[in-house]
Amino acid sequence: MANGQWYPPEWPDRIRALAEGTLTPVRPKRAATVLLLKDTPAGPAVHMLRRRASMAFAGGAYAYPGGGVDPRDDDLQVRWAGPTRAWWADRLGIDETGAQAVVCAAVRETYEEAGVLLAGPTPDSVTGDTTGEDWEADRAALAAHELSFAEFLDRRGLVLRSDLLTAWARWITPEFEARRYDTWFFVAALPQGQRTRNLSTEADRTVWTRPAEAAAGYDRGELLMLPPTIAILRQLGPYVTAAEAFAAAPARDMTPVLARARLADDGIELAWPGHDEFTKHIPTAPAGGGPA
Repeated sequence: MANGQWYPPEWPDRIRALAEGTLTPVRPKRAATVLLLKDTPAGPAVHMLRRRASMAFAGGAYAYPGGGVDPRDDDLQVRWAGPTRAWWADRLGIDETGAQAVVCAAVRETYEEAGVLLAGPTPDSVTGDTTGEDWEADRAALAAHELSFAEFLDRRGLVLRSDLLTAWARWITPEFEARRYDTWFFVAALPQGQRTRNLSTEADRTVWTRPAEAAAGYDRGELLMLPPTIAILRQLGPYVTAAEAFAAAPARDMTPVLARARLADDGIELAWPGHDEFTKHIPTAPAGGGPA
């Protein structure tokens, strides 16, 4: 049975155009996404959301909370705790300003889309319940770009807890895709006293699921996912606690994963280096998009 790998119907034509030199790759936007984990008797579970079918990119696919960097995320006034910006720059492979922006995007987007805030009143504490009208007003203002993340933290008297995150992987959208993102994937444990909510305007469903269960749903073709989503689910499978997965992250290679396409006589060969399960042969005249 076909798995739940997603690719859009326009890819073959765009791949050919790129190979022929008639398509100029779009510059990828920086983005961050967070795999929230919590322990269960059966092992760690991960929080996932399903993108609305009406979304232009990856509609119906399961993903993690996340989004693009806000131009204001590099604000030097961000209240910060945990590893330094220089440490994060080295880990993420970018400069210090960019590193702060990516980490801020990860924390901000997790709060905007899931209601979970990786911040606290002191460098060694984390805020508890983030529900209530006043919290929701600030969260909505963040999502509407009426309030910067630095302003939000200052208003609340909070510091960003960068030690509650750990970088897991980096994937870059293929050069032939019209919407491109340079995305860092982080892992974090759900803070005690907080709970996830479906607050994303882009999602119609959220679930807590064990990585192995979600991967099995993908393999059966029941759950639609992009390559990095399922790849990281499989990587999380062996860990028996959220803390164990968190502790394993620093040893992971952060070299960006970028898909490559090759024109063949009867179609196109599409592959993600280091991830052979995603190698795909797309016929010259594909039947259409959706699950491959």
